[in-house]
Amino acid sequence: MTQTQPTENSRPASDSTLETLRDAVQAGLPAAIADLSRLVRIPSVSWDGFDPTHVAESADVVRALFEKLGVFDSVEVARAAITGDTLGQPAVLATRAAKNGKPTILLYAHHDVQPPGKDEDWDSSPFEPTVRGDRLYGRGAADDKAGVLTHVASIRAFTEVFGRDFDLGLAVFIEGEEEFGSRSFSNFLIDHHDQLEADAIVVADADNWNIDTPALTVALRGNVTFRLTVSTLDHASHSGMFGGAAPDAMTATIALLATLWNRDGGVAVHGLTSTEMDTPEYTEDQLREEAALLDGVTSIGTGAILHRLWAQPSITVTGIDAPTVINASNTLIPSVTVRISVRVAPGQRSEDAFAAAEQHLKANVPFGAHLRIWDVDQGNPFLVDTSGPAVADARAAMREAWGVEPVDTGSGGSIPFIADLVEQFPRAEILVTGVEDPDTRAHSPNESLHLGVFRRAILTEALLLAKLESRA
Repeated sequence: MTQTQPTENSRPASDSTLETLRDAVQAGLPAAIADLSRLVRIPSVSWDGFDPTHVAESADVVRALFEKLGVFDSVEVARAAITGDTLGQPAVLATRAAKNGKPTILLYAHHDVQPPGKDEDWDSSPFEPTVRGDRLYGRGAADDKAGVLTHVASIRAFTEVFGRDFDLGLAVFIEGEEEFGSRSFSNFLIDHHDQLEADAIVVADADNWNIDTPALTVALRGNVTFRLTVSTLDHASHSGMFGGAAPDAMTATIALLATLWNRDGGVAVHGLTSTEMDTPEYTEDQLREEAALLDGVTSIGTGAILHRLWAQPSITVTGIDAPTVINASNTLIPSVTVRISVRVAPGQRSEDAFAAAEQHLKANVPFGAHLRIWDVDQGNPFLVDTSGPAVADARAAMREAWGVEPVDTGSGGSIPFIADLVEQFPRAEILVTGVEDPDTRAHSPNESLHLGVFRRAILTEALLLAKLESRA
């Protein structure tokens, strides 16, 4: 995407409103950081195999934060079904009805987090929030508990300036399973459709261009993830006796996976499509620094780097179930399971991308190996309509809060549930914002939040609320 030009159809905040909100945000920043730190200490990993009581505890703390604001008609913890009697993780739902014809804004974030990985890969304990320099470190410090506190702190600042008797409608949806695929998300929207219906939806779960320049994410790749099990033998056999004649599953798996990419690392699956997109300048050196490439390692794929990241498909093997090196014996492995993630370029539906990947794997299976493709999750890519008044207000709020023009960006990552929001609320404007930056390391060890970005994100949202309150 290209850098935006000043927006003409959004009235700037008055100098007094801007400065009063700025002062309120600054005064409330210590409380926001303290509340965020309390949330980070809760290991609210929503994946199977982790203690679900931590996610429930996190939801209760989030509920209390929104209740304490004193502006909502109702605040509750709710769950929706995934399938049948299986419920999703607890989410927080808060609502306040609009008055006098004012619009309603829905604020979304999620309070669950990724698993921390190995403690030894962290410079400080993953669930002990730690400030070093101008960054707060901890799992979820940015993704996405800072998104939760951006909503809380912006409403605090807004009500300090405008009081609690305002006309703007507010809805809040803080999800509890985004990191595990948002499996009950669509049912939650159906169950609470009337409470969540809004004119504008802020999804606070994305990146900024850098720590000094805000971004509005206007393009997102979709995602297809699945497990692939490759089997060649009924049981393990001695590699010295049968190796070289009997194909083991690891050999078959490696051979099959290698067919997914060209020699340059680009995707080699027929049927996965790209889209046309203008992108800002982004150099190989910038990629090398931000993605932490080792000396001598080259980038993969072809075309402009951001076009590869935002507008082309990619395939990653994110996990392998096989004997560990320390437990390896001299045997032919009968079965191997891998987890595959396919990023889908805007313009292609996820089910078509999955069909292309499935067809490719079946067509290229070596040695007659048996394949099982299972545990499939899909999410469609998304392109934002940027022509509406709320988008104009958001860009203006960013410009006023940060002091520079915002950048429209794409994202190589995915927020698959946005397609569900569009389906349920087709007239709502979608604003994808966030508190992350290129050094955040979301999902990785040493995840962190830049506190200056956090402050400016809170001010941006407080200004957006003020602009929507002033609209006819």
